[in-house]
Amino acid sequence: MVHDDPCHLADDLVLEMTDFMTASIQDTARETAPDEHLASLLLDARRTNKPLHTVPETIVPINPKAAYAVQDVVARALSASGKGEIVGWKVGAATPTATPACAPLHRATVFESGHDLSPSFCRFHGVEAEIAYSFAKDLPARDTPWTVEEVADAIGAIHTAIELLDTRFVAPDTQHNLSHLADQGSHGVLVVGRGVTEWRDFTPTTLPMTMLVNGEKRYDQRGGNKAGDPLRLLTWLANHAIERGRPLKAGDVVTTGSTMGTLFLEDPAEICVAFEGLFPVETRIGAPFRS
Repeated sequence: MVHDDPCHLADDLVLEMTDFMTASIQDTARETAPDEHLASLLLDARRTNKPLHTVPETIVPINPKAAYAVQDVVARALSASGKGEIVGWKVGAATPTATPACAPLHRATVFESGHDLSPSFCRFHGVEAEIAYSFAKDLPARDTPWTVEEVADAIGAIHTAIELLDTRFVAPDTQHNLSHLADQGSHGVLVVGRGVTEWRDFTPTTLPMTMLVNGEKRYDQRGGNKAGDPLRLLTWLANHAIERGRPLKAGDVVTTGSTMGTLFLEDPAEICVAFEGLFPVETRIGAPFRS
């Protein structure tokens, strides 16, 4: 409608500006405020072991920052409910230049090689062969970002690791990717092998890897991590973790993504992963180790 009266034009302009400001405030709130609703749904799914079939569109995180806000709410609740403190992170990226993504890991889901997992520990057993790093120095908050060289100097050792993917949703890859990121990046379990302190001697992007499942070779390959150089991931994480209020510290273990996609297994299963030159890592899901 066209108004000849300047007062009506001014009223319309005020209404348009009000609508725009209201929408902007709502978007900012969704981006920066922890989504208590989604966090509550994820925590209920953990507590009851009843998976979520869908996430209402209104609470799907609108960007990674919103997903991390949900992660933080869930992480605090897990620590308060007996899952222990955060002792590490998972970090990865879709390509060598893509922005990484991450999730914190609690003591209750990080184990040493040889750990015997109950089949019920995870609803899904999505096995991934990974390379992890443990830190020997703290990387606390400071005025300037940590550099690649400084992060490298803080690394204590390189490890072979197995991550088991799990989900609080009805199945993996059934939701928006930001909903899965909010769900601790689909983390289930991390099993870590003995470390090698001479980590600079290895080139993870080309390191040969083999995986045995119940004694049968399932993977025999070189490299395979789509994220590329893990130091890029670790440096990004060192600075990102500061923004999250939980800087990396000595003793933390960070796993840097799968080298072979994800292999979903039925239990019982015995899994052994070896990267050339590193100590192997073994775990079993409801099965004794073979003699």
